Formats: sequence, C-alpha cells, structure tokens
Amino acid sequence: MRLGVLDVGSNTVHLLLVDAHHGAHPWPAHSEKSVLRLAEQIGPDGALTKAGADALVKTVHDAKVSARRLKADDLLAFATSAVRDATNSQEVLSRVRKETGVRLQVLSGADEARATFLAVRRWFGWSAGRLLVLDIGGGSLEIAAGIDETPDLAMSLPLGAGRLSRERLQVDAATSTPPPPKAVDDLQAYVEKQLANAGSKLADVKWDRAVATSKTFRTLARLAGAAPSRQGLWEPRALPAHGLRQVLGFIRLIPPRQVYELEGVSASRSHQLLAGAVVAEAVLRRLQIDAVDICPWALREGVILRRLDQLESA
Repeated sequence: MRLGVLDVGSNTVHLLLVDAHHGAHPWPAHSEKSVLRLAEQIGPDGALTKAGADALVKTVHDAKVSARRLKADDLLAFATSAVRDATNSQEVLSRVRKETGVRLQVLSGADEARATFLAVRRWFGWSAGRLLVLDIGGGSLEIAAGIDETPDLAMSLPLGAGRLSRERLQVDAATSTPPPPKAVDDLQAYVEKQLANAGSKLADVKWDRAVATSKTFRTLARLAGAAPSRQGLWEPRALPAHGLRQVLGFIRLIPPRQVYELEGVSASRSHQLLAGAVVAEAVLRRLQIDAVDICPWALREGVILRRLDQLESA
C-alpha cells in the first residue's frame, strides 16, 4: 500500500509517500518540502501569527492534493512543537481541518521520542542492544532509551535549535555577524541548566549504543567528517564528541548567513546550526558519550512503522 505522512515541523512541512507493507522496508515514492519556519511565526503573545496560519493552511491543502494525485491510500498528518506550543493551537488546528479536510494530530514531546525510538530500533535491529536515542528538532530535544521497541525513558526538553536561535541568540538567516561570545556562553549555561533539571531522569540511563537522528545531527556529523548524503542511506555515519567540539568552536565565529556556504549545510537551517551544536555538545558531555551513530530514520519513519503495525493488528 502507499502511505502518505505529512510532518508539520518547526521549520518545514514535509510530505513523504512510501510504498510499504508490514514486515517490509518502507520505500520512499515521493517527497516534497515547504520551508515555513512556523517557530519563527510565533508572536509576542505566544500565538501563531495569521500569516503563519495562512501559510500552513495553504501548504496542507497542497500536500493533500499531491497525496491524492499520487494515489496515497492513507494520509497521516501530525504536528510537533511549533503548533503544539502555540497559545492558539486549537484554533489553528480547527481552521486547518475546516479548510483542508485534514486532521492534524498534535504529538506530545514524549510521543515524538517514542516514535523516533521505534524507527531507530527497526533500523539497527535487536543486535544494537539497549539504545539511547537523541533528536534535536526545531523546537525541542527528544531523548529516549530502552531495550524494547517501546522505550523505558521518553522525554522532551525545550532545547530545539530554532527555538534557541530565536530566543537566546536572536539570529536569523540574514544575520551578518556572529553572535556575541557572551550570548553563546549564556546559551551554553542555559542548556546546562535545562539538562541539570532533567538530571534525575537521566542519571540511571544505560545503553549499549548511542544514536542520534535529525537534520541537525546529520549536518554536524557531515561537518565533522562523516560521509556526504550522496553516498546513500546505508553508509555508516557517526559524530564523535571531539569532532563536535571542533565544529562548535569553528561555527561560533561565522556569521549565520555564511554558515550555509559550508558543505552539507542547508540555507534554510544555517542560522540554527550553532544553537543545535551547543545542545548536542552539552548532551554528549553530560552523558559522557564519546560518539553517536547517525540514523537516517527518525520521526516520520516511526509514524509509518507504527501505522503499519496497527494495520497488521487490525
């Protein structure tokens, strides 16, 4: 069957169509993205702006048209932190449903962590043993750990790369100077405090294999020397802690609008990479992780796999 997944994230709205059935590898049939940066469309009152809501409605409508044209049997639509945290979330969701016919399911941070963990477990298999999974999104950091397909620990912290870039570094894609050193130092202190507050949950976490997903981790790994995307999904990739520290020390000196000139960095997310690197470095250091393996599957694949499991059960 052909499944469509519409992922309304903090940075992009991504439609992914896959041909899949239970027990088989889900093969991508179509992919299209729209860069909306919804997290940057949150007003001072915490509400998604009218312009942001208008763009979301149009993009969801266009995605539904594409899914229909490409003969998707089912369309799973979900939203993450940008919509979840907006003070007018229910109003926006009602409008999307009324004007497009698409029901957006808002995932909690813990649900994001669980779905991503499932995708990583299926990718690496049971031989990976106990997994620790890290995912830096636009609005939040998800951490999950466990031995089964459902993690024992699934948590979310407000440490997304987009959120921190906007609120703490106050940079965007057009910023022409590096953030002041004090701003970066203050951000590092803030991230450390957030992780310390979650310390009791993380203190007893054990793992055999530490894994990271998400565009932020993949980009940092590429800058640290991992294979480029053109070598395919199956090429093993990793991000060592020492390489991450070198990348962080380098990009904190570069204006955000020039970071995208580095190989492997997308223009739409270049201004968020520094904040993402600060979070990644702090997490690896706090958990004493020497390196993380990079998994190409993440939240979208986890949602697909979960849906296939439900269909099989039915």
